[in-house]
Amino acid sequence: MANKLPVSQLAPLGLLLLLHFSVILCTLMNNRCWILGDFNSPVLEQDGDIVIGGLFPMHYIAPQTDHDYSERPRHLECSGFDFRAFRWAQTMVFAIKEINNNSSLLPGVTLGYRILDSCDHVHTSLRSVLFLVNGTSSQTQVDAAGSAKCLSTAPVPAVIGLASSSPTRAVAQTLGPFGIPLISYFATCTCLTDKKEYPSFLRTVPSDVFQVQGLVQLVSHFGWRWVGTVGTDDDYSHYGIQAFTEQLERIGGCIAFHHTIPKAPSQAQIHAILNSLEDSTARVIIAFATEGQLLELMAEVARRNLTRWQWVASEAWVTAKLLTIPELHHVLAGTVGFSFRGTTIPGLADFLLGVRPSTRPESVFINMFWEELFGCSLGYKESGDSELPLCTGSEDLMKTENSYTDVSRVRISYNVYKAVYAIAHALHQLLQCGSEEQSPEQICKTESKFSPWQLLHHLKKVNFTNQFKEKVYFDNNGEPVPLYDIINWQKHDRGTIQFQMVGTYDGSAPHGQQLKIDEGFIQWAGGLTEVPLSLCTPPCPPGTRQATRPGQPVCCFDCLPCAEGEISNISGATECTKCPQYYWPNKERVSCVAGIEEFLSYREIMGIILISLSLFGVAVAAVITVIFFIFRSTPIVKANNSEMSFLLLLSLKLCFLCSLVFVGRPSPWTCRARQAAFGISFVLCISCILVKTIVVLLAFRSTMPGTISLKLFGPSQQRVFIFCCTTGQVILCACWLALAPPYPYKNTSYQGGKIVLECKDVWPLGFYLVLGYIGLLSCMCFVLAFLGRKLPDTFNEAKLITFSMLIFFAVWISFIPAYNSSPGKYTVAVEIFAILASTFGLLFCIFIPKCYVILLRPDLNTKKGMTGKISK
Repeated sequence: MANKLPVSQLAPLGLLLLLHFSVILCTLMNNRCWILGDFNSPVLEQDGDIVIGGLFPMHYIAPQTDHDYSERPRHLECSGFDFRAFRWAQTMVFAIKEINNNSSLLPGVTLGYRILDSCDHVHTSLRSVLFLVNGTSSQTQVDAAGSAKCLSTAPVPAVIGLASSSPTRAVAQTLGPFGIPLISYFATCTCLTDKKEYPSFLRTVPSDVFQVQGLVQLVSHFGWRWVGTVGTDDDYSHYGIQAFTEQLERIGGCIAFHHTIPKAPSQAQIHAILNSLEDSTARVIIAFATEGQLLELMAEVARRNLTRWQWVASEAWVTAKLLTIPELHHVLAGTVGFSFRGTTIPGLADFLLGVRPSTRPESVFINMFWEELFGCSLGYKESGDSELPLCTGSEDLMKTENSYTDVSRVRISYNVYKAVYAIAHALHQLLQCGSEEQSPEQICKTESKFSPWQLLHHLKKVNFTNQFKEKVYFDNNGEPVPLYDIINWQKHDRGTIQFQMVGTYDGSAPHGQQLKIDEGFIQWAGGLTEVPLSLCTPPCPPGTRQATRPGQPVCCFDCLPCAEGEISNISGATECTKCPQYYWPNKERVSCVAGIEEFLSYREIMGIILISLSLFGVAVAAVITVIFFIFRSTPIVKANNSEMSFLLLLSLKLCFLCSLVFVGRPSPWTCRARQAAFGISFVLCISCILVKTIVVLLAFRSTMPGTISLKLFGPSQQRVFIFCCTTGQVILCACWLALAPPYPYKNTSYQGGKIVLECKDVWPLGFYLVLGYIGLLSCMCFVLAFLGRKLPDTFNEAKLITFSMLIFFAVWISFIPAYNSSPGKYTVAVEIFAILASTFGLLFCIFIPKCYVILLRPDLNTKKGMTGKISK
C-alpha cells in the first residue's frame, strides 16, 4: 500500500527534518545533544536486553496540523482505530514472547519491544521513528557533564514497519544513513527496491513488481485483453498501475480506462468515475487501492446495482473485511485477486483473545481497542466526559467477530511474524549464540555491544526454514520469496463472503510454471458460470486476421480475410500464415491442402484425343507407304522420286510419334527428348520436301541442252544434303540440351490450388532457334516450290508442296502467340496440335492427290497421263 505525500504536509515535514538534522549534528559534536521535549504519543513497550521497534497504523485518520511556528507544536491524537493493524502489533508481541520462551534461539538474551502508532501518515511516522531511535528519557544515559548521549548505541537496533509505502519511504530515508534496519510487512512499492536510496530497508512482503507480473499472467490466462484500472492518489497505486499497464501492453493487452479516486472524494467525483466506467465496454477492472479508499466507490456501485463488472483485487484489499458487508455482496461476490501467502499460527488466537484492559501505561492501545470494540468507556482518562457506558473489563472477545479475532489464515500478521524471527536469527548469528542444552559457554556473547550496521549485515544473510516449512531469506534487494495465494470472494448460503483460495503464484518458479489456478472452484461476478469476456472487439474467426484501426488501441481492430495463399487456423490471429510450397488454402482459409497436380495425362479426354490423332496419322502414313510400295513401279511413284517419298513418309511418321512424348507426367528425360525429337523429325521432313522441290525444278531445267544440274544433284547428293540439314539441327539441339536443358517444374502461378507440371526452359532462346531453323528450311522450300508452281506438267508436285507449305506456315505462325498465352497443360496441347496439324497438312497435301490417282484414276498413272498427252 502507499500514500502520496501532499503539499499540505510539507511544513510539518520540514520541522521533522530539522529534528533529524539535529540528531546528525549531535553525532558530529562529540555525541552531545539535548532533548527539547517529551514525546506524548502512546507506546506499547516491554524492556529487554535488546529492544525491537515497531510502527503500526493503529489509527487510519491522522490529525490535520497547521504549524505557524509561533508556539510549540501540540500533540494531536489520531482517530479511527484499526482492528487489523492492532492484530499485527499484537502478533509482534506474540512472536517476541515465543522467542523468549525458546531455549534454542537467542539463549540467555531477552527481547523487548517498543511499538508506536504511525497513523498511516508520513508526519506521524517520522515523529514515531525519531522517538524510537533517540530513546525515552528513562533510557537515556547521562554523562558526567549532565548531557544526554544520542545514538552512541541505538536504543532500537531494528524497526519493524510500516504498512504504507509513502510513510515507509520517509522512514527508510531517515534510518538509512544510520544503518538501522527497517523491515516492512506491508509496503510493496517497487520504488523501495533502490538500495542506494534505501540501504537499510528490507521486507517480508513481496514487491509489487511480482504482484504485477502475477496479475498480468492472471489477466492473460483468462483472455482478458481489454481491462480498466482504478487507483488512488498515492505511490502504491501510481507505481503499481504504471507497471501493470506497461507489462499488459507488452503482451498485447490494452487499458480501456484509468480513474484515480481522490483522497476525499465528493459525490460528484464518485458519480463522474462511475459514469465513465458505465460507458466503457471493458468488463474487468483492476483496482490498486486500500479498502477504505474503495468503500465510497463500491457503495455507489452497489446502489446502482452494477453487477456486470469482474473486479480484480490487488493484495491491499483482497482480504479486506471492510468490503464484505452485506450491502456489497451482489457487486463484489466473484472478485479475484492476489494475497500474500497465509497460514495459521499456532497459539496466536489464544494470545489475542487473552488481552485485557489495564491501567498500566503500556496497555494504552489495548484500552483503545477495548473501548472501540465494545462501544464503552473504561474510565481511565482524566476527562471522563464520555457518554458511553462503562466497560467492565470482562467482556468476552470470543463473542465478537471482526478482523482482530479472524486468525484462521493470517497473511500480514504472518509477515510481521517472519520479520520478528528474521531479526532473532540475525541476532543469533551476530551474538554467536549456541543453545542452553549444549553448554553454558555457548550462550550468546553479550560482553560487547553491536551497532545496527552489524545487525543489518547479518539480516541480509539470514536463511532459515520456519516451522511452516517456508524458507525465509532476503535477496540482494532485501526482497523475500515472492509467494502469493489467488483468492476468490465466494458467497455462501448463510449470507457471508468467504475468501477461498483457488490458486497460487510463485514468482521464483521457472517461467510458465509460476501461475497455478483451478478454474473449476472459481465463482464469477454476476453469477456467471463461465469466464467473463472483456474485449474491445471479439476475436477474429479462423480464416481472418486482425487489422488495427487507425488511432485506436491494438485491442480494437477489424477482421480481414487472409490473402491468397495464406491461412489462419486460430481465433484472434494477428497475422495469416503462408501455406508451404505446393499447398493452398481451402475454401474457408483455415488449413492448407496439397495442390492438385495438373499435366496432360494419357487418361484425360484431351490426351486421349491427341494420342488418337497421332496414332491415326501414323496409320495413314503407314497405309500410304504400303500403297507407294505396292505401286512403286508406276510412273507417278517414279516421277515423284520414290526414295525421297519413302524417306518423307518415314519422317512424317516420326513427326506424328514425337507428339506422344509431350503427353504424360514430365520427367527429366521426356523434357529433354520432346523438343529434340520434334526439331529433328521436322527438319528431316522439311529437308526431304526441300530435296523433292529442288529435284522438280532441276528436272524441268535439265530438258534444256547442255544442262548438267540434275546430274550434279543425284541421289547421293540428295542424301548428303538431307544429312547435312538434319545434322545442323542435331548439333543445335545437342548444344541446347547440354548447356541449358529443360527440366520438370511445378508451376504454381497459373491458378490457386493447382500445380502445373511442365518442362521449364532454362534458355527459351534455344527452343526458338530450333523452331527458327525449321522455319528457315520451310521458307526455302516454299520459295522454290512457289517458283516452280507453273511448270508445265499434268501432275506438278511443286503446286502441292507450295500449298502444303502455306498450311505449315499458317499453323506455326498462329502457334507462337497461342503457345505463349495458353495456361498450364494447354501449352503442351497447343504444341501437340501444331505438330499434328502441320504434319497432317504435309501428309494430305503431298500424298493424298497421288493416292487418288493410284487408286481411283489408274488411267492417269501412265507415262502419257503424266505428260498430259492422253486423250480426254
